Formats: sequence, structure tokens, C-alpha cells
Amino acid sequence: MNTTQQTLLPAYDHRPGTGPTLVFLHYWGGSARTWDLVVDRLAGRDVLTVDFRGWSRSSALPGPYTLGQLADDTLAVLADAGVTDYVLVGHSMGGKVAQLVAATRPAGLRGIVLVGSGPAKPAAQVTPEYQEALSHAYDSAESVAGARDHVLTATELPAPVKAQIVTDSRTVTDAARTEWPLRGIAQDITEHTRMVSVPALVVAGEHDQVEPVGVLRDNLVPYLSQADFVVVPHTGHLIPLEAPADLVDAITAFAPA
Repeated sequence: MNTTQQTLLPAYDHRPGTGPTLVFLHYWGGSARTWDLVVDRLAGRDVLTVDFRGWSRSSALPGPYTLGQLADDTLAVLADAGVTDYVLVGHSMGGKVAQLVAATRPAGLRGIVLVGSGPAKPAAQVTPEYQEALSHAYDSAESVAGARDHVLTATELPAPVKAQIVTDSRTVTDAARTEWPLRGIAQDITEHTRMVSVPALVVAGEHDQVEPVGVLRDNLVPYLSQADFVVVPHTGHLIPLEAPADLVDAITAFAPA
């Protein structure tokens, strides 16, 4: 990586408050604002949200857009923000990034919360055919809406949130949009996840079609040395948007101020 690239940090928002800092990493298709409904319920907490490289306000940043690069970016953002005591909260793709960050055993990391996370071991459903189809899920506003309503959610969302999902899923550079479905989702990181030495909380959505309860129980929890497992009722994959209050309860019980 050249020095120019190293100095280009992803966009992030840091709201000072009581620690440990909660560091939020978004899903494939999301952005820092995916966490707004969660952050709004965490008054007084120190929180940091990131737009991953290639997405939203970070869409102009050059590649690569690999999971390893996103993990490196996360550590660089933490250093830039001066965050030294924190818990990572990763959703879906962001959960897989959180596992890679935690595997490096960085000083200051207290724990990880993995929300509908990409598992350490890819699920059996992740075939080349599945990956190819998934890579086209965000090709247009119409395809995003279809994925949102029939795959990503199990509840009815307010119109502004539904619109936000479409905008976020389309505000991305092409290479970043296809990196996860074509490569990241199929990456086996079990050897990294086994290296995680901090407590973990795995949060599953009862009706999640993307990362089902059974997949998280079988393909993620066994590779974590200290893991609690919580299932949020009624929700699909977009837990931060579908059940923010339940998610806040789970996070604050795991990582109290």
C-alpha cells in the first residue's frame, strides 16, 4: 500500500461521552447512519460510527476493499480518533471485519458484539452461484428495494428508513459493491476468529434469512472462546433498523458504561 493511500482515512463520526467507546461497523449496503436509531438511544455514551472504504462518504477512497483492508482502516480510525478503550459492534459484513480486528488483539479492545454477523466459517449456502446472484442485489434502486422487502427485513419499516436503505446501498463504488459477494462472504476466517481473546456477544435475528440463527450458532459461536448468544424476536437481518431498542438493551447489558 502506498503512503498516499495510508493517509486516506474513511469518514467517521465520534460523539464523546462515557466509555468504553462503542465502535459501530456497518453491513454490506449500509453506512455510518445505519446505526442512527441505535446511537440515538445511547445518550451520554461515547460512540464512533464509520463509513467503510468505498461506501457513502468514503466512496471516493481507492481500493482495495477487502475485509483485511476494512479491518486495517478500522484500527487507523480508532488511532485517529484517540479511542483507547472500546467495544466493537459489527453488523453482517461489519461483524466479519470486527472479528479480524479483534484477532489482532489490539490494546484497548474490551469486547465484540456481532450482530447478524458474517460467520467465521462460510455457510453452506454460499456457493459460486449464490455469490454471483448476490453481486447483483444492489444493481438498481428497484433491486435494492426488492432485497430490502423480501430478504433483508421481516418487519415493516418507516418510509424514510426504507428510502435510506436504497440510497446507502447505491452510494458505493462498483469495486466495493462486488467485493463482499464475490470474495468476502466466502472467506473462511476461522483461524482468525479463534484468536479473539475478548468476550463476545452474538446477536441473531429470529427471522434473519441472510445469516440465520442456525448458521450463527454453528458457524460462528464455536470459534469464539467466550461467547454469549441472544436471539432478537420477530426481526430479520437489519436488526439495527428493525429492532434498535432491543439491540441497545443487548449492547448495554454486555458493555455497560
